[in-house]
Amino acid sequence: MKVLIYFDDYDTVKESGVGKAIDHQIKALKLADVDFSLDKNDEYDICHINTVFPKSVLFADKAKKDGKKIVYHAHSTKEDFKNSFKFSNQIAPIFKNWLVYAYRKGDIILTPTDYSRKILEGYKLDREIKVVSNGIDLDFWKKKDGDRENFYKKYGLDKNKKSIISVGLFIYRKGILDFVELAKRLPQYEFVWFGELNLNLVPENIKRAVKTDLKNLHFPGYVKQDDLRQAYSGSDLYIFPTHEETEGIVLLEALAMKTDILIRDIEIYENLIDGKEIYKAKTIDEFEEKSIKILEDQLPSLKEEGYKKAEEKSLKKIGIRLKEIYEDLLERE
Repeated sequence: MKVLIYFDDYDTVKESGVGKAIDHQIKALKLADVDFSLDKNDEYDICHINTVFPKSVLFADKAKKDGKKIVYHAHSTKEDFKNSFKFSNQIAPIFKNWLVYAYRKGDIILTPTDYSRKILEGYKLDREIKVVSNGIDLDFWKKKDGDRENFYKKYGLDKNKKSIISVGLFIYRKGILDFVELAKRLPQYEFVWFGELNLNLVPENIKRAVKTDLKNLHFPGYVKQDDLRQAYSGSDLYIFPTHEETEGIVLLEALAMKTDILIRDIEIYENLIDGKEIYKAKTIDEFEEKSIKILEDQLPSLKEEGYKKAEEKSLKKIGIRLKEIYEDLLERE
């Protein structure tokens, strides 16, 4: 058995969650001793596709015509496309139709969570849908000596202040407006948002938020993985104010780093128990209140319990799961 991880669109998505998912698949298959290739000209039995660009869909047609099995990985939904780019809400119904067309190319569909599977089942895809987390590389996401000092120095943060970070594109769905509002309300803490997006692609309210002039608010843009690892390790609180996700790889990273975490209380994370494995907030006032309590040690740290949730999604386990799915697919008529 040999698997082709379709790689032609990687450069387009490498800085996104889909790009990280592809990176994780490559590492997971190595750990599971699965023979795979990134070269579409190689011989292969199964084609695993993660992107929904026209080129990806056309390649699925070619692979099918050549008698190959297709695994289509559904990372995107109409729901998480909304509230992102300019006119995304108007385009969302058309995007959904395209997703249905693309995903139906698969002999089987994979998606990261039970929540996203439930959404996809509503699309009437007429395909089996299996849940496979994007996983987390526990060997990489570990604290190192000097992380805090290096993090504060790199971004010019005030050493006398505790720090709050978040990670994501400059889009409403990721909760950036609430993050900026928190920075305004809590000048006693440093706020750092990692990630970026061409501001020509976002609405005016997002542009204004990113350009907010506050001494305690920082936008370093997209950074390398080790810089991000250092930020999780060196900061005091990770806030994930996202409104919608299919999984949220950045949350897995924060859990793996044993970071104190505060997320928005949304349906996809109902399996994470507030006050036991993680802290949750519904409103901006609640985000403000719980941020202060966590940072001022008025709430107990949940780092160790949170790490157990990351352990459940190690790349070794994901590799074994993918191998089982591939082998089962090849045995089918």
